[in-house]
Amino acid sequence: MNKERALYFGSLALFLLLFNACASSKQEKSLDSSSEQFLSQVRYIITDQERKIFLELPPSEREKFIEEFWKRRDPTPETPENEFKTEYFRRIRQANQYFNERGRPGWLTDRGRVWIILGRPDERELYPYGNELYLRPVEIWYYRSERIIFVDQFLTGQYELEPLSAEKIPDLTKQTEVEEGKGGPTMDFEVNLSRVEEGKGLIKISLPYNQIWFQTEKNNFATTIDLQIVIEDSAKKKVWKFSKSYSLSLTADELKEKFDQNYLIEIPAEIKGLSPFIMSVVVENKTEKKKAAKKLQFEF
Repeated sequence: MNKERALYFGSLALFLLLFNACASSKQEKSLDSSSEQFLSQVRYIITDQERKIFLELPPSEREKFIEEFWKRRDPTPETPENEFKTEYFRRIRQANQYFNERGRPGWLTDRGRVWIILGRPDERELYPYGNELYLRPVEIWYYRSERIIFVDQFLTGQYELEPLSAEKIPDLTKQTEVEEGKGGPTMDFEVNLSRVEEGKGLIKISLPYNQIWFQTEKNNFATTIDLQIVIEDSAKKKVWKFSKSYSLSLTADELKEKFDQNYLIEIPAEIKGLSPFIMSVVVENKTEKKKAAKKLQFEF
C-alpha cells in the first residue's frame, strides 16, 4: 500500500511538473515580440519567480515590470545610468564578437554565457591540441583561484563547459559584482627605449601572446593591435608621435608555439628637445576593445 501510495504521489508530482512546464511554454508562445525578446535577453539573470510573474501579467503591465526589473538591479539608482544594465548588454555584445560557434550566436554558447555572468576572466589559457588532462582543444579561464574549463569534445569548434566547472558557477556568481569596466585586469605590456645615436632611439613594445584575445577566422586566430606613442619634452611640447595598426593571424600550431612568448614591436624614433622626456604609450586590442596605457620618463 505504501509503495502504491509512493508511486501515486511520484506520478502526480511528475504530472504537475510536466503540466507547469507545458503551461509555461504555452504562455511564452503567446507573448508579443518585445516581451519574448526581453525574456530571451535576460535568461541568465531572471529568477524563476520573476519569470512566473512576468508570464502571468496582462500585456498592459509587462512594460512596467521590465522597467522595475532593471531598477532593482541598478547599483546607483540616484544616477541617470543603470550601470548593471549597461554592463550586461555590453557583455552580450562582446560574447557575440568573441565566441560565435558554427553560426551559433556567441552569447548563447557556454563560453558566452560564462563571460556574461562572470565577466572577463583574470587569466585565460588556450590549448588548441589539448593538454595533459584533455586530448581535445581546451580553454581554461581563471576567476581568482578557480579554474573554469571548456572542452571542444567533438572537434567541431564548439566548446562545452566541463561539468565540474559548471558546479562552480553559482558560487562564483555570488562573489562577482557586475560593474562597468570590471572583469579582470587590464592587458599588460612592457615598453623599453634604447639610444641608437644622437637624436635617435629604438622603442620596443613587448606584449604577451597569452594576454591577446583573438577571433576565430576559419582555421586561424586573428586580431588587430593599435599602437599610439607620443613623446613630450620638459616643456610639454610634443616632439614625436607615432600611430599604427598591426594585424595578427596565426594558425593553431603557431599560437600554441608562441603562447608563452611575447609579440614584439620595434619602432625607430627621432627624439629632439630638452630632457627629461615623457613617452606615453597606448596599446589597444581591437578584438577585445580594451586599452592599456603606460608612461615612461627618460633622459636622452
